[in-house]
Amino acid sequence: MKVVLQALPAPIEFDLAKAALVIIDMQRDFLEPGGFGEALGNDVSLLRSAIAPCRSALDAMRERGALIIHTREGHRPDLADCPHAKWERGPIGRRIGDAGPMGRILVRGEAGHEIVPELAPIDGEPVIDKSGKGAFYATDLEAILRSRGIDVLLVAGVTTEVCVHTTVREANDRGLRCIVLSDCCGSYFPQFHEVAVRMICAQGGIFGWVADSSQLKSALARAASGAPHQVCQESQS
Repeated sequence: MKVVLQALPAPIEFDLAKAALVIIDMQRDFLEPGGFGEALGNDVSLLRSAIAPCRSALDAMRERGALIIHTREGHRPDLADCPHAKWERGPIGRRIGDAGPMGRILVRGEAGHEIVPELAPIDGEPVIDKSGKGAFYATDLEAILRSRGIDVLLVAGVTTEVCVHTTVREANDRGLRCIVLSDCCGSYFPQFHEVAVRMICAQGGIFGWVADSSQLKSALARAASGAPHQVCQESQS
């Protein structure tokens, strides 16, 4: 199914069968009190505004049988894959591996490492466990995408300027086209989110395109109905 999505810096057309929705790190450790995000002094409520748009995009893509991929950032229980420089960022007693309200902070298998219930994966949706910020680093994400013939990523998750941006940059270097769903992303620093989104589509789309969940839903509905595509050129503000 061919989809035409109104986006910045220009509309983009893609084959839904060759596209995947990648939802990055929507984990309890980042979005709920008691996790790693709060341990670093952040207001975790700022990320929760991305949950409802993410769910809307997730439902729309699931309904049409598209590939959905989830990622989780976290570490082995023995912390062998956690660089010391990352571990020492947190205050003593609230560092990676320390006990928290949802189990050991940012450790695989603990409650805080799990994806928030609103966006929980279903059977058949790959979950990529990563120790770094980018979803391609030391994971099998690229192999999964290549085996499915995926060439377009619709990207959502947190945080916009860190794990989302790093993943988009990694994907761009691998020749994949990326569409960042801006309202499906979030940051502990709203000004960082705004600038990070603008950076994606600057200079004619240096890293990709930017749209939102409502534009995606409209594009999918038009494509499913067979309605003619009305391409509206949009300019950057």
